[in-house]
Parts: sequence; C-alpha cells; structure tokens
Amino acid sequence: MKQNIVKLFCALSLTCGFASCTDYLDKSPDTTVSAEQAFKNFTNFQGYIEEVYNCIPNKESNYWCVSFNWGEDEIMNTGAGDTHVTAHFDLGDYRDWYNNQQSFLHTNTLNPANDGNTPNFNHSLEHAWYCIRKCNIGLANLDLMTDCTQEEKNFIKGQLLFFRAWWHEELIAFFGGMPYVDTVLDGASVLTLPRLSYQECALKCADDFRAAADLLPNDWDKTTIGKKTLGKNDFRITKVCALGYLGKVLLWAASPLNNLGKAEKGASKNGDTYKYNVDLAAKAADALAEAISEVNAGKTPYALAEYDYENIYDHKASASSSTNFSDIFRDTGHGFRMPGSTEAILRGPYVGSVDCSSWQFAHTYGPKAGGLIEGDNVIHQPTANYVNYYGMANGLPLDDPDSGFDPTHPFKDRDPRFYHDIMFDGFQFISTSPKEEHKPYKYLELYTGGNLRLSDVGSRTGYFCQKLVPHQCNKEDNMDAYSSALRLYLPYLRLADIYLMYAEAGAAAGGANYKSSKVNLTAVDAINVLRDRVGAGHVADKFVGNQNKFMDEVRRERAVELAFEGFRWNDLQRWLLLTEYPYNIKTSQEFKRVGNFDYTKKDPRDAEVTGWSEKTIVTRDFSEKHYLLPLKESDVYLYPEFGQNPGW
Repeated sequence: MKQNIVKLFCALSLTCGFASCTDYLDKSPDTTVSAEQAFKNFTNFQGYIEEVYNCIPNKESNYWCVSFNWGEDEIMNTGAGDTHVTAHFDLGDYRDWYNNQQSFLHTNTLNPANDGNTPNFNHSLEHAWYCIRKCNIGLANLDLMTDCTQEEKNFIKGQLLFFRAWWHEELIAFFGGMPYVDTVLDGASVLTLPRLSYQECALKCADDFRAAADLLPNDWDKTTIGKKTLGKNDFRITKVCALGYLGKVLLWAASPLNNLGKAEKGASKNGDTYKYNVDLAAKAADALAEAISEVNAGKTPYALAEYDYENIYDHKASASSSTNFSDIFRDTGHGFRMPGSTEAILRGPYVGSVDCSSWQFAHTYGPKAGGLIEGDNVIHQPTANYVNYYGMANGLPLDDPDSGFDPTHPFKDRDPRFYHDIMFDGFQFISTSPKEEHKPYKYLELYTGGNLRLSDVGSRTGYFCQKLVPHQCNKEDNMDAYSSALRLYLPYLRLADIYLMYAEAGAAAGGANYKSSKVNLTAVDAINVLRDRVGAGHVADKFVGNQNKFMDEVRRERAVELAFEGFRWNDLQRWLLLTEYPYNIKTSQEFKRVGNFDYTKKDPRDAEVTGWSEKTIVTRDFSEKHYLLPLKESDVYLYPEFGQNPGW
C-alpha cells in the first residue's frame, strides 16, 4: 500500500519539472495516510482539495513587486520599471515570463507547499500540472468516499472537475492547446500525449465545467454541508462560477485566433478580427445566460456592486449605499477582510502579508518623487491611448463626431469610471495638509513640463491609476499603514465580466439584439446594465444596427470595465489585435494649462487646456509568434510529441 500511495503522487509535472519521490519511501509507516482514510469522508476529502484552492496565484502580489498588465494598457517607468515583465513584453521579450520572478506565471519554487523559504511566493501558474494531477487522483479515488451523503460526494466531484478544467483553461489561454490530462499518469510510463488544438482542449474543459455546474450549489451557506462553515464559504466554487468559466472557455474557443486556428498580421484590415465561430459563441452565450439567470433569480450571493459615491476622487461611498464598487479590489478598516464585495465570483487565497507583496503592490501606482510613496521605485501607469477608451458620459466614444468631446476641456463629462480609475492633471493626490517637502505634489501637475511629468519617478503618460490602489497610500495620508487594515486583491472572475462575455458571445452569434433563450436579456442589454450601474449613456443606435460596430463597442466596454485587472493581453491576443495599429503602441498625453484655474477650490475636470495631442512612446514590433508565450526549453524537450510554440 505504501508503495502504491507514493506512486500515486509522483508524476511528471510539465511546467514544474520533476520532483523526487525517494524521500517519501523513507517515511515511517506512522506518517503515511492510506488512500482509504484520506478519501473516506467529506472532511478528509475536502482537506485534500484545499491545497488546490491554495495554489491559485495572486496575479497582483505573486512576488515583492510584480507586473501583470501586458497589453497596451500600461507602461512602466524608466529605471526600476524597466526590469519588469511588462517592459520586457514591450520589447518582444516574451521569455521574460520565466526569466523574471515578477509575474504570477512563474515561481522558482517547484513545490507549492510551504517550504519555509518564501512561503508567500510559492504559487504560480506553473503549478497547474501539479493541481491537475491532484484532481485526477481525487476523481480516481472517489469510490473510496464511503462515509458520506450523496450531496457531499457531488460537492467533492464538482470541485475536482472544476479545478481540472480551470487549470487547463488558464494554461491554454497563455500557451495555446495542451494535452488534456484527465487520467492519473503513471510516472514510470513513456509519455506520448499530443498537444491538442486550443478548441479541442477547450471543449474538454467545457465538458468538465458543465458537469461541475450540475453538481455544485449556487450558495454554500444554504446547503447542509455549508452550514457547518456558515459565513466562511465565500471562496467556494459554485454553480455560477462553473457556468461563468464554461461560457468563457467556449467564447475563447469561438474567438478569431482560435476559430481560425492561427495567428496572423493584418486581421484588423482584412476583417478576420470579427470572424468568430458562431456555433461556439451561441453555446457560450447560453452558459453565461444561465449564470445571469441564476443571479437574477436570487439564488446566489452575487450582485453587481453599487457605484454611488459621495466623493468619487477619494472613492468615498454614499451613506445610502450598502455595497461599493471600489471594494471589489480593496478593503480597509475591517481587520484585513478580503476584497470582493458582492461581485467577486472566483478568488484565490490571500497569500501575501502586510509586510510582503501586498505592501509593495500598494505602492506601485503613484508618484515616487520626493519620497512621497514608499517601496521600490516601480510605477504602473496607464497609457494615454488606453485612457482614450473611457468615452463620454453620454456613452459615445471620444472619436465619435457626436460625442461632444472638447480637446480644450478634455476631462469634462467623461464616462464616470474615468473619475474613479484615473488620476489626471489637477487631481488632489494628498488629502491632508502635507509636510513642506510634499506640498508641490498635493495637486498633480501632469501637464507637459509639470513637476510630475518625470519618466523615472513620475508619469511618462500624463496619467496615474487609482482603480486598484487608493491614492491615499502615501506618506501623508497613510492609508497603507498597518492600522488602516488595507487589503488588496484582484478577482479572477466577477459578475460584470459575465455580462461582458455574454454581450460578446451574443454579438458574435447574431449581433446586438441576439438573446439566449435562457435569459430575458439581449447582448446590447447586457452592456447597458453595466452602463446603468455607473450612470453612463447606453450604446448608441448607430452601433446597434451594425454587427462589427457593435462588437467594437462591446470590446471598448470590456476595456473600460475591466481596465488594469490583468485581462487585456489575452483579449487582444484572441481578437488577433496584438500586432495591429493602434493596439501595438503606447502613447503619452501632451498639453498645457490655460489661465489661472484654481485647483484648490475647483473641480479639475472643468480645467481648460491647450495643445491637446498624443506622442508615441513605444511601438511594439510584434510578429505572429507573439500571440502565444514560449514554453520553457526544459518543457519542450520532455518528449517528442510536446513541442515548442510556433516561432519560438
């Protein structure tokens, strides 16, 4: 039995490498738990699954200071920022994902368990194969779960199926089709598993997600099992979560890159960026519609967080609101409570600590001039071309002739999310009365030649971002202090994303008025739900009647709603837009102030400027190979059937 248990757990882990099993053979019999005991009841089996939950990496806090936005959305500062993955991707150096510790894709620790070295940094996407194997072992031993109810067995099986699919789904999003491992591989056997196409792998994921959705509850708190951990079930996988990922993996499979089965340049000119697989898109829409229907019926703990602010710049919610949009990403004053509000659907564990990666993350979005913000001199800053996606309050894009955008008053009447997410010229950065050395930075000078238009410790682009990290995380306001109990975390899936994916799937399947039979909601309705939440205008009729133009609006809405949350690279990739202008450039905003506008008394959105223009800072010279990340050389040569991605 002991030898069998060891053999069960020792296997090839493609992106984790090989792990020695000899130490297990030396353990005394007293330290070995039999499979019969390990999988006997719900408590023991759930404990086995907990490690899979625990392996979900923090994409924003995976190491001391990380980067995770690799599209045209962000640019790093010169100097310290040049070392980060985002900066290397701008140069086409995709191998930096594993040569650099600064990303959630990679860790130097092969064992996801706490090895006592850097325990907070032991989790990355590289542990996918480890977790997939754990899921397969669990499924293979499900019959050993004899001391249980049928509900308990269903919950265990549902979680295992979900995670087997989820780890595959995350891998193929970055690396393309992989072997779909759905059995326990014998470590002594010769591997011959072929790499499948993305679509082939996605359909296997879909089968597992569908089965998981049929086995899992909508709300663990309302089940017999969940009552034992009442109020502590927020992170459990639910039916809606499985349906959301079922829709996602089908939509990604339907998207142009995977539908056409190849990367290409010129997709924006020849129309290939709009070539979806209609059948798969319709199936994706049905799954996402089912998820929305479950939420709308009140069967779940999920709801869109409110967007109701007394002070939008300080993210201060109105007294009448019960939830808050900002709380999806951060929480303060509640004993380090996990963020997410009612909107987060999939989150991993919080593996950072207040003196670790979270502390660094809290200090990466504002100016470092004058020692105003602590931590490494690394600054994530939004590009001007990305900020342009934030259209007008009337719902129209900036470049639409009817939008009303005025380049002499460029910050006026913008999409409400602009004021929540973006720090612009004249923004009050310090809320308190600052010390003498920090007085020049109380109101941001982000015009061309302003005191914070510095490439190393200021902004290269004319903007800073505060969507994810409050601007008060500075030495004067001290929201980053231990006493404020600040916690930061980005969910992998939130309810707004389900609406966005439904809109995209519907647009691909039939246009703006497409409606799944599983919900009373059209594709355009789904976008308007999100715009109603923030008080922005609906999608204009002129876009509704044209399928491609409506798809452009869906994509713009996705860019704004999910801005800086780590999804943009994958979106441009699957839309075949990574190589295309203007998605391959990063720009700065150039302008000068006009007159003697008093920023201390007036709203900065009303300020007048002159010389409004953009300057290209970076042009990314990408080719077809940049649509997928390269695999490690050590993985490529594991066996002949497992090859490198094209061009690498």
